[in-house]
Parts: sequence; structure tokens; C-alpha cells
Amino acid sequence: MAAQADVSEATVSRVLNGKPGVSAATRTRVVAALDVLGYERPVRLRRRSAGLVGLVVPELTNPIFPAFAQVIEQVLAGHGYTPVLCCQQPGGASEDELVEQLEESGVDGIVFLSGLHADTAADQRRYAELAARRVPFVLVNGFNEQVSAPFVSPDDHMAAGMAVRHLAELGHARIGLAVGPVRYVPSRRKTEGFLAAAGPDAERYVRHTLFSVEGGHAAAAELLEAGCTGIVCGSDMMALGAIRAVRERGLDVPGDVSVVGYDDSPLIPFTDPPLTTVRQPVQAMASAAVGALLEEIRGNPVPSTEYVFRPELVVRGSTARARG
Repeated sequence: MAAQADVSEATVSRVLNGKPGVSAATRTRVVAALDVLGYERPVRLRRRSAGLVGLVVPELTNPIFPAFAQVIEQVLAGHGYTPVLCCQQPGGASEDELVEQLEESGVDGIVFLSGLHADTAADQRRYAELAARRVPFVLVNGFNEQVSAPFVSPDDHMAAGMAVRHLAELGHARIGLAVGPVRYVPSRRKTEGFLAAAGPDAERYVRHTLFSVEGGHAAAAELLEAGCTGIVCGSDMMALGAIRAVRERGLDVPGDVSVVGYDDSPLIPFTDPPLTTVRQPVQAMASAAVGALLEEIRGNPVPSTEYVFRPELVVRGSTARARG
């Protein structure tokens, strides 16, 4: 352990026994070495939790949600809070049931990631009722003007525009959009951004489908039939489905068809081909969401508005100049 922390054995002993004469930085290194080597911290070194914070996510099969969850948990832990992850699985607990369980557990606040607040068909009164019970909460991805709370969102309108302009600069004249159900706010915003960049006539090249590999596959099949040589997708998972649809027709990505995703979760650079995508600023968004929630928990109300973050186009191997 002394070697791991790059200190003497005597220093390790002083830290473990709570003796004075050790700097805060050295003490932190020794405690970190304990964690790395798998030792259980002595009781005196365990930091008392400042409280519990719930994190409600729709699912974990899409890598972007674990990416958000990891950063949110890290930021919360850095402030002394213990995160409680709640995931909605098909046939499992609903968002309302998860919230009820979190309240029974005595959480100090809740972060909702892509929850029912993003669904325009859902009853938004549940959030007003939550606020009436004095439970602080923050909503990530999917602004809804019916809900009075801090929102943190990527600029979906800008994201779609970035993707369209990238494909247009590569010479693609017929560009399609494969995006999720129209009732979801991010889908609507991406569609608006797509049409603003591609022109109103491009509406015939918009396909609303499921936010999944299968959804992207089905939408891309229709867009290929319509003659699209460039496809913008509402998520990286949809983009992988689109690439599969292209290859099933004996075509090449990016030789015949260029595909752009959205999210840029950690494994996406290693796909075949590496996926060109629009990156969500996960670190900045997650940090802002936790910061707003902690202010609410401390009794410092945060303006009930939407904080919008700029995405970034990441060009890789799934896009190329259009043939001819």
C-alpha cells in the first residue's frame, strides 16, 4: 500500500490510525490506494454521506444513459451525496413507482434523465405534485413548458443542422432523417433543425421510428428506397441499424451511403466504420444538472428555465463525399 501511495509505511500507519502530522494531499493518496487495492476503509476514514439523491433513467441498453449516470454519480459523490440509480425496464416499475420508492427512501432530490417530461403525451402534473411535496428535482433532455423546474438539454436543433450541413458539404443532395417518435421533445427539435437546414421539401425524407437499432434499420430501409445517399439518425443506436440496412442491400458505408449518429457514447469510435456523430456534452450537462439540484437542496432556488448546451460534430469514417 505504501508503494501504491508513494509514501512511507510510517505515513500509511499514521493515516490509518488517524494520527496528525500528515498533509491533506498525502492522506488522500493513502485513502485512494486503499480503494485501488480493494481494502475496506477503516471506519474513521469513511466519509459520512451528505444524503441520498435519486437518478431515474429510462434504460441502460443504450450506452449514452450509463455514460450520463456515471458522470452524475461521480459529481454527486464528489459533493458527498450517495446516488441511488433507478432504471425503468420493460414490464418493470414505472417512473411514478420509482419516484415513490425514492421518496420512501428519504432522498434529498431527484435527477430525471429522458423521463416522462420529454413525452408530450404524458401527464405532466406528476412533476407539479412532486414539487408540492417539496422534493427538489432537475430534468435532463426534453424541455416541457408545463413543468416548473430547471431543465438541462443539448441543442437538438443545432445538432441536426450540423449533421445536414456536413453531408451537404460532402455533396449529398438527398439527405434523410431517421428519428424517434414525434411525441418526444428531442425528436421534434431534431426534426425542426433538420428541416431548417435541408429545406421544407425534405419533410418527405423524415421517418419517425423507435429509438433503437431496429428502428434505425427500418427507417433507413425506407430512406434508401427513396434514394437518400446521406442519413442523419436521432441516436447512435439508430445509426448502427441504418448501417446494417445499407449493407443488407449490398451497399457500402461510406462509399455509397453516409450515416451520421447522435450521442457519441464511449464505444462509438470503435464501430465499423467508426461512426461520424454529434456528441452530447455529457460532462458539462451532468455537472450542470447536479449543480442545479444541489442548489435546490440547499434552499437556493434555481430559475425554472432551460439551460441549453452546444453539441459537437465528430467526423469519423461513416461519412464521405457523395459519388458523382
